[in-house]
Amino acid sequence: MKKLVGFIVALAVGGTAVGAERFVVYTYRSFVRDGPAAAIEEAFEAAHPGVDLVWVAPGGGAEMLSRLIAELAVGATDADVFLGVSAMDLPRALAAEVFQPYDPTLIPNLAHVPEDLHFDSAGRVLPFDHGYVAFVASNALPADLLPRTFADLLRPELTGKIILQDPRTSTTGLAFLLWTVAHFRDDWPAFWKALLPNTLTITKGWSEAFAMFEAGEAPIVLSYSTDAAYAYLTGGAATYHVLTLDGEGYRLIEGMGIVRTSAKLDLAHSFLDIVLSPEIQELIPTSQWMFPVHDGVELLPDFARYAVLPPHPVFILPTDAADHLAEWITTWQQILGEP
Repeated sequence: MKKLVGFIVALAVGGTAVGAERFVVYTYRSFVRDGPAAAIEEAFEAAHPGVDLVWVAPGGGAEMLSRLIAELAVGATDADVFLGVSAMDLPRALAAEVFQPYDPTLIPNLAHVPEDLHFDSAGRVLPFDHGYVAFVASNALPADLLPRTFADLLRPELTGKIILQDPRTSTTGLAFLLWTVAHFRDDWPAFWKALLPNTLTITKGWSEAFAMFEAGEAPIVLSYSTDAAYAYLTGGAATYHVLTLDGEGYRLIEGMGIVRTSAKLDLAHSFLDIVLSPEIQELIPTSQWMFPVHDGVELLPDFARYAVLPPHPVFILPTDAADHLAEWITTWQQILGEP
C-alpha cells in the first residue's frame, strides 16, 4: 500500500510498519496519484526488507520544492530524496543547496541515460523523464490552417484562435517564452507582439487552458507533444494534432536528487537506480505521459505512433535562463501592456 505523508492531511503518516526504517521521498501529487510510485515502492521495498518507502506529496513540484527549501533552512526535514525538480527550477534548488552529489558508480542504470538529457553538470540532479511543449490543434481546425511554422501562427485566419499560458505561473507558459527566445534570439519580442492578435487568452495554468480548448473556445492550445497519444490510449481516438513548429518543441526534463541532509546514501542511490531501471522506465509513457530517459526502453507501439518526438528539440540550460529570466519576463509584461 502507498504510504503517503500529506496527500490529504499535511503531516499524516500512514502504513509504516512498527520498527521499520523509514526512507522518505518528497515528490509531487500526481506522481503518486497517477505515476509509477506504487511500482517503485514495491521494487524498492523488495530490494530492502525492513525499510518502508514513504511518499510525501501534498502539492505540485514547485510547491514541494519550496517546502523542502523552507525545511532545510531551519534544519528540519525528513526527506532523503526529492523527485520532481524541473530543469527550470534547478537554479532555485542549487542556490538553496538542496542536493548533495550522487555517486554514478552506485547507479548502474545511469549509464543508459543519454548525455543530452543531463542538465546539472555538477552531478547533483539526474533526469528520470522528459517531454516536449508543443502546440496542439483540434480536429475542428481545417487542415490548411494547421500551423507548421512559427510564421504560420501569425496568419490572420488564426485571429483569436490560440490559447497560451502565463510564463510567471505556468511551466508550459515559461517553456514557450524560453522557446521563442531560443528560436528568435534578439527578435523574440517582435514575434510576441505579432502573436497577440491571434491569442484568445493567456491563462494562469495549463489546466485552465486545456479545459478551454476541450470546451471548443479555441482550436489551438499550448500543451504537450504526447497529447494525441494520451487521447488515443485513454479514449480510443487521436482527436488532436500535435504541431512541431519548424520541427521544434521545447524540452522539459524532470530530475531527482539526494537531499543534502540525508545520511541514508546506500538506500538513496538504490532508489535512484530503481527509478532509472527498465522496469520502471517503461511505465513512464502511460503514467507520466512523458518519454523515458533509459535508452533501452522500447515504447509501446501506439504511444510511439501518436506521441511526437520533435526532430529539433530546443532547450536552454537552466543556469543560462536564470541569468536573464527576470529581464525576459519584464519585457514580456511590457509587450502585454502590463506594469
